[in-house]
Amino acid sequence: MRSNARKSILVIHHSKFGRHAPAAGADLSGIDQVVCDRLPQGAFSDLVKGLGNRIVCAEKVDKILAGYGTVGNDTPINAAYPLFEPIAQRSYDPDKARHHFGKSGYDGDIVLRVSDAAFPGATDAAALFQQSAKAAGIDLQIVSSPADGYWEEVWNVQPFSAAYWLGTPTQNQTFTLTYMSTSNWNDSRFQNPRFDQLITEAAGTLDQQKRQEMYHEAAFLVHGEGGLINPMFNNFIDGYRDDMIAGWVDHPAGEMMWSRAAVNCWQI
Repeated sequence: MRSNARKSILVIHHSKFGRHAPAAGADLSGIDQVVCDRLPQGAFSDLVKGLGNRIVCAEKVDKILAGYGTVGNDTPINAAYPLFEPIAQRSYDPDKARHHFGKSGYDGDIVLRVSDAAFPGATDAAALFQQSAKAAGIDLQIVSSPADGYWEEVWNVQPFSAAYWLGTPTQNQTFTLTYMSTSNWNDSRFQNPRFDQLITEAAGTLDQQKRQEMYHEAAFLVHGEGGLINPMFNNFIDGYRDDMIAGWVDHPAGEMMWSRAAVNCWQI
């Protein structure tokens, strides 16, 4: 049955990691996707940590964004959000990455699927990722996927792929859309009951200081336990002539007035 299937998916509970199976059904090399209820702990979490210390983020900002951006820190929130509170920056440390990766005991293939459909420069960014991972003794394989069908057949389907997220009006919306355990767009399969509780309660908290503390804890959980690798935030760069164009208002969510410039602007 499995040999005739177009895709083989292994669904596993996090408690099964590290336990001996009573019978062997298949080798992991024959599995296309693994779905787990939460990040495994112990030695298996070191596999994620090993990948988390492997990118020269500043180099990506310079080479991929031409300097028009800021270094990421494996969370989806940055200083653009009013309730943002910084987390200690995760820096490139190949020795630390090598330590955690070796401690994980993982010796299978790591395949990153990318396409310039994910974001402009994604393929080049993956090449930089591959080089910095190699310095830590991590063999990262890059598979370039066609743009056609990428968002239907690769993103949120394959276990490791490139993606691009636009900002949202609030931190709560970003966390709810992409990291709540009930979200269909939770592409990193992040599952954390405490995180879900924080985001749900923060939505109804009027005390801004308390809400900021809750969002900070939530971001810290994603940063420390999630599968997100976020090396950079890009800037939106727009240009117009104020002696020829009227009606222009900068929009924080995206370029060209959130794609409404042609509707809301007029020629003087």
